[in-house]
Amino acid sequence: MTLPDIRKLVPHSGQMVLLDRALSVDAEQLCAEVRIHEGSVLAGPTGVGAWVGIEYMAQAVAAHAGWVALQRDEEVKVGFLLGSRKYEVSVPEFPLGSVLRVHVQRVLQGDNGLGAFECRIDIVDGPAGVASVASVATATVTVFQPPNVNQFLKDGNVG
Repeated sequence: MTLPDIRKLVPHSGQMVLLDRALSVDAEQLCAEVRIHEGSVLAGPTGVGAWVGIEYMAQAVAAHAGWVALQRDEEVKVGFLLGSRKYEVSVPEFPLGSVLRVHVQRVLQGDNGLGAFECRIDIVDGPAGVASVASVATATVTVFQPPNVNQFLKDGNVG
């Protein structure tokens, strides 16, 4: 299966699209890739702070929602990151030269737009071409996607 460009799956634009590409996706999960380089948004001299992992996870969830919408011939919609539970990370930063795989698995999806995803980030290639796979971050991410985002932003009405 050929996957759409990641920019077609998320409602972000320009430099705010932090993911590079979707690698696999189905109705319940998505795996995306991020290459850490000097031009990466929020990169410092040696890498990207591990705290950015939450946003990588949230964008992978958004990409999953976008893919699901496209399968239904619907428009990709804006959603909201409500929070995360137990963000655990074993590295202070994602080093320059790293390739990350961001895995998201839907565990809950309510009719009201609330959802929860189990998320994991693996480093699959370290700096200087060191081949390895290591899980470095995990979290449960809670999201909300109202049916009509403009109405929700205007008056808080979800329907």
